[in-house]
Amino acid sequence: MADQVNTIYIICGPTAVGKTAFAIALAEHLQTEIISADSRQCFSELGIAVAKPSQEELKKVTHYFINSHSIHEELNAGQFENYALQKVVSIFQSHQTAVMVGGTGLYIKAFCEGMDEMPIINPLIREAIKQAYSSNGIQWLQSQIAKEDPQFWQQAEQDNPQRLMRALEMIRSTGISITAFRKSEKKNRPFQIVKIGLELPREILNQRINQRVDWMVNAGLIKEAEQLFPFRKNNALQTVGYQELFDYLEGKIPLEKAIELIKQHTRQYAKRQMTWFKKDTEIKWFDARTVEVEKVKIKK
Repeated sequence: MADQVNTIYIICGPTAVGKTAFAIALAEHLQTEIISADSRQCFSELGIAVAKPSQEELKKVTHYFINSHSIHEELNAGQFENYALQKVVSIFQSHQTAVMVGGTGLYIKAFCEGMDEMPIINPLIREAIKQAYSSNGIQWLQSQIAKEDPQFWQQAEQDNPQRLMRALEMIRSTGISITAFRKSEKKNRPFQIVKIGLELPREILNQRINQRVDWMVNAGLIKEAEQLFPFRKNNALQTVGYQELFDYLEGKIPLEKAIELIKQHTRQYAKRQMTWFKKDTEIKWFDARTVEVEKVKIKK
């Protein structure tokens, strides 16, 4: 009977490691469907910079949470938890397994463990923080968090303005760090979760990141940024690959500098992703160069 337990395979790891291709191969092998766990690929207006699966890849396997929302919608990990749980229940109606793939650690954590209830935030405080961030930029936001909530700052995604604003509004509304509301009380899920991590030696991953950024530029990334420029203050656009080009389009930096910064910031993001995922002892790690789909079907 144990073989009848529904299982979801979660493929995680840093950007550019090869998660998309492997997840598609695994889903094809299992004859099932994929739920994306990427906080940017869900936005239909975004494209090249967020490295969505190609149209050909999307045709191979049904994907959920790809092009499912608009940049004009506000999304968070709790909403993803509800969305993904609904989709996985739907998948399990006709499949014994499912695949989840992505690099947004908080979304994966929310799906696996649930999100703690958060207190209601004073809307005036929220709006004041948004306005201040819009006027003063991410450096202001970083300095405020470092000063007002150093406990969160030490573990924060320090280049993610949405998460920084959330933490700042929490400390200003309640006087308590957002970390205090993370009780780490895992919710029980009625299915088995198998976590697969893909990794590469740092120098190889960095080389792949640099090459992918060059490919993105050649594929039309600058034109894409120009089209999204009117929405540059939107939370969904606070993303590596767009922010640097917005600075270029505003005349703040030359194009060559913007491209180099995209590479640098992406490498830094990949390092933060690995730091997050390596803390999860349930993840079984594989070398992305040699991993085979037949080898990852691991039961707890």
